[in-house]
Order: sequence, then structure tokens, then C-alpha cells
Amino acid sequence: MSKLSITVACGDYDRVRAIKDGRVPIEGCDVNFLPLAAEEVFFRAFRSAEFDVTELSFSSFLIQTARGDCPYIGIPAFVSRIFRHSGIYIRTDRGITKPEDLRGKRIGLPEYQMTAPVWMRGMMQEEYGVRPEDVIWRSGGQEQPGRDERTPIAPIPGLDLAPIPSDRTLVDMLAKGELDALFTARAPSCYLQGAPNIGRLFPNYRPVEQAYYKKTGLFPIMHLIGIKKTLVEKHPWLATSVYKAFVEAKHIAMQEVRDVTALNITLPWVEAEAADSVALMGPDYWPYGVKESAADIEAITRYSFDQGLSVRRLHAADLFAPQVMDISRI
Repeated sequence: MSKLSITVACGDYDRVRAIKDGRVPIEGCDVNFLPLAAEEVFFRAFRSAEFDVTELSFSSFLIQTARGDCPYIGIPAFVSRIFRHSGIYIRTDRGITKPEDLRGKRIGLPEYQMTAPVWMRGMMQEEYGVRPEDVIWRSGGQEQPGRDERTPIAPIPGLDLAPIPSDRTLVDMLAKGELDALFTARAPSCYLQGAPNIGRLFPNYRPVEQAYYKKTGLFPIMHLIGIKKTLVEKHPWLATSVYKAFVEAKHIAMQEVRDVTALNITLPWVEAEAADSVALMGPDYWPYGVKESAADIEAITRYSFDQGLSVRRLHAADLFAPQVMDISRI
């Protein structure tokens, strides 16, 4: 029997590289792997469903799934996770020294529905009492003008959200003082270039993020893997095959991080970093799986609904292929 030919689109992360280079096959499949930047993958996946298996923005996936028009079903391989305290940039000349000082300020973001700001807003509300309605939101291209929301959204009542002019960028407006802060997944160029009066809300963010994890147990999920629903309906075995491959690829990457024979990552103390992560978060510090990530899934689905992005409250059973809700173990 011939194998199923599938196209997989995903970032070129160490945790998926074994699928890309063929060390880990997807059982029953011939794989055409496209290593693409996340923004391009999301745009093409959500606008025209170009890929059979694809990395997805968790937030946009929730929005479309809640509306009932998402072409993909989820696989709990969370290829992107990151703590987001470090992604809040501020004007240091506006009297902003703590999260509560963001009330009433003008905050830019590339897209209101973007997963990183969803987590940031949830964190701001639950940890510091700053609600989305307490600030002024302005959305648009961070480094290039013309960006808009990748899927339509209906903001919650009382939310001040509007796009910036189509010929402007968030970075330019922050540098010129027309914005007070920026919530983003990508470090703004004005910060990287050392522009005056631009800094982080949490300059020493690592201990803050570690304390957040100790308190909440949350390691924010940014992206998951999706498979076309039509393919899973036609080939029910495909969901498990894809999930198993992503789990094995991550396992290989986590082993390589600890290999000190010849460092696989260009950092001198990467093994010590991994040991610190294990001490704080346990041996599987980057968990895949529905049960293993139940708290993270519950948090982002709640944030999405409370922030007016998802039109209904979703649960894990609404998001993931039933074949991968519980995987057999040997």
C-alpha cells in the first residue's frame, strides 16, 4: 500500500527538526516538510488552509473553532511555549514602574487576537488587577505598516481598540512617544537598537517568570499543531501518527540539549540551563499532551472567552482529535 503524501508547515525548531530531517518518520506518510516563519504559516493556514499538517496560533485556532469554521483539528504538540513577562516594552519616561501603572495608557500590539497578548492580558488581570478595559489598545504592523487581524474579531463592550494609521508602525509610534507601551512576541527594533526611553516593564524578567510558574504552574502555550479535518475524517489513524512523531522529535531535542559531548546549541552553559529548568519544572519541562497541559489549556480558553475573542467557552474535547486525547503507553 502506498503511503499518504502530506505537507507539513512549521517553524524550524530543534523540537521538530528530527521530523524535518527524516530521523523521525510520520507512520504511514511521505512528508514534505516546509520550514517557514510562524507569521507566514499562520497567514496561509488560516486564510487558505494550504497545509495538511501545520503549526497554528493557539488564539486564532480558538477563535475559528468557537465559530465552527476552522479547517483544522488540534494535536496537543505545543511546539511554541514561552513566558511573556519579557514581551512587555514601555516608555521609561511615562512613570510606568509596575503593571498597575499601565491603566489608562496607550498600548500597541500587532494583533489583539495574537496569542502572546492574550496571555499578557490574562496575566495582567489575574496577577495585577489590570483589566483589558483599563487601557487603550492600538493595533497594527510592528515593523512594517499594513498589518491587520488575521481573522475577524468582535471586541468586548467597553474596550478601546482601534487600528493605527495604515502607513504607520508600532515601533515608530513607540519611539516617538505616541504609544506608552507595546505588548508583542517579537522584540521591537527600537529596543534592540537602544533607542532612548525604551525598556522592559520587567527588566529582570527571569525571576519574575520563575515566580509566576511556581505560583500558577503555567508555562504559556503559544502554538499547537493542526491537521486538516478532512484528512482525519478520511484517515483516522493520521492524528495518532502525527502526534507520536512530534512527541518523539521533542524527546530527541531534549536529549540533545543535555549532551555535553559536543554542544548542540550555541550557548556555553546550555546543560546547566537545562538542569535548572528540570529543578524548577520537572523532567518534562516542555510538556505535550492534553492531560499534561490541562492547566495551560484551561487558562488560554478562559482568557480567549473572557476577552471577547471566542464566541463560546471551549474545552479540550472541542479542540483536539479524539484519537490523541489519551495515548496508550507501554
